[in-house]
Amino acid sequence: MKRRHFLTGTALAAALVTAAPVLAQDETKTIGVAIPSATHGFMGGLNFHAQETIKRLEETYPQLDFVLATAGEAGKMVNDIEDMVATRNIDALVVLPFESEPLTSPVQAVKEQGIWVTVVDRGLSVPGIEDLYVAGDNPGFGRTAGEYFAANLEAGQKIVVLRGIPTTLDNERVDAFMAAIDGSGIEVLDMQHGNWNRDDAFNVMQDFLSKYDHIDAVWAADDDMAIGVLEAIAQAGRTEEMWVVGGAGMKEIIKRIMDGDPQLPVNVTYPPAQISTAIELTALGLVSNTPVSGRFIIGSQIVTPENAENYYFPDSPF
Repeated sequence: MKRRHFLTGTALAAALVTAAPVLAQDETKTIGVAIPSATHGFMGGLNFHAQETIKRLEETYPQLDFVLATAGEAGKMVNDIEDMVATRNIDALVVLPFESEPLTSPVQAVKEQGIWVTVVDRGLSVPGIEDLYVAGDNPGFGRTAGEYFAANLEAGQKIVVLRGIPTTLDNERVDAFMAAIDGSGIEVLDMQHGNWNRDDAFNVMQDFLSKYDHIDAVWAADDDMAIGVLEAIAQAGRTEEMWVVGGAGMKEIIKRIMDGDPQLPVNVTYPPAQISTAIELTALGLVSNTPVSGRFIIGSQIVTPENAENYYFPDSPF
């Protein structure tokens, strides 16, 4: 089993600054970064943090070059990665797979060429391909939400669930959520993919509302999806009937929790800045002898009206 390396943000920053360089100043290494486009709030925040991190590391380490590519679908991401290998001769790849299955074989091909691979957030379909895995605590994300539902709903009350894009992390979240409510007597009326997209979630929730006369709560499992869900509920005139739990800490959602909105009682954290951790650890591995292989998991926290102020960042892009 690979070792787990857990560094605090402060320790990581200190390591990056003080790491003894092993690259000669004229020996340039190139890191490719492939991430989804900023199609919704979480990915907007992730793109922001990726760009800021690359800018900072380029200033700190002139011997490092970066190639950043964003993709709106899996096919383009595969092409971007193949281009990085063929034309930029990358030494390391940091990739947040658009989807798990279509990216597994292309990333495995990169690894087989001796290139360091860091996978972020959405795991590949085949475990163990990557050298480093950085993610939020996906089972913890689902479990934390599920425990809240189990504690705040009675046996026989009814919920609906919106899943994300079909990925290993979505499976981990949903499996943990279902395990947490197992035995509670909560009835799951329906479960559909909202693809972490507010428009898709709006359509899915409209369908749920037309099919079910009564719903007590919704696990939207993502704040962008929660926005779409809330709009569908409002248009149906059923806001007094149910509450909604999203996730990831979007500032608009956190503000409503701070203000005591009964429709949004809590949230569960899943930071888009995890891409910064992934890029920085990968860079650290190239410029120093610091061991960075393994798994770096960022824990999920529950956000309540009592602690929401600690998670509210009004200047954040997300």
